[in-house]
Amino acid sequence: MANRVVLSWSGGKDSCMALTKLVHAGHEVVSLLTTVPKESDRTFAHGEKIEMIEQQSKSLAIPVHFVHCPLEQYTETFIKDLIQLKEQLSLDSVAFGDIYLDGHREWGENVAAAAGLEAIFPLWRRQEESLALLTSFVQSGYKAAVIRIRQDIFDDSWLGKELDHDFLASIQEHPVCPLGENGEYHTFVYDGPLFQSSIPFTRGSIIAQENSKRLEIGLLA
Repeated sequence: MANRVVLSWSGGKDSCMALTKLVHAGHEVVSLLTTVPKESDRTFAHGEKIEMIEQQSKSLAIPVHFVHCPLEQYTETFIKDLIQLKEQLSLDSVAFGDIYLDGHREWGENVAAAAGLEAIFPLWRRQEESLALLTSFVQSGYKAAVIRIRQDIFDDSWLGKELDHDFLASIQEHPVCPLGENGEYHTFVYDGPLFQSSIPFTRGSIIAQENSKRLEIGLLA
């Protein structure tokens, strides 16, 4: 049965794969949902500037709703905004791009239930299937670049890497989840079958944070 869905959106490959699955299943994705620290212009998930998410929204022709929330009230604010969107957009469901982490699924199911919505996990599968899912993304026609890494696992050379067949081969040489489901790396998708146009962006400085490093990206003037 087709639903009106809001999709939790980080801007990376998992969100994009989830969107594709939802569209192919006949669901109507009426909004993207991205969390942002209160009084910040960057996303919680990957640290991109929100203007980059806005460009994805524009190219996908799907509106984006930013949930501005303090870390200590993250869940409560997420639920509050979901309830508001449910009324405004006549939502049936909220979808998430989680793949196999039970704790993430439990959180998604709980916030959906609190908002009176169905929780959908289009990518959910066994951990052993991660490589097959990454292979599917590489072959899908979408284009994505690595914008954040865990510095205890990868060196700076991984920042900016394209998710292509070379990446697919290289990631298998490391004892990590091929999809980065445990935060090993994060990506930004800038083109592909559902995009109306490619998003040109700059690749700037590398910024070190507590346990990770982030590639600063911005819109190409």
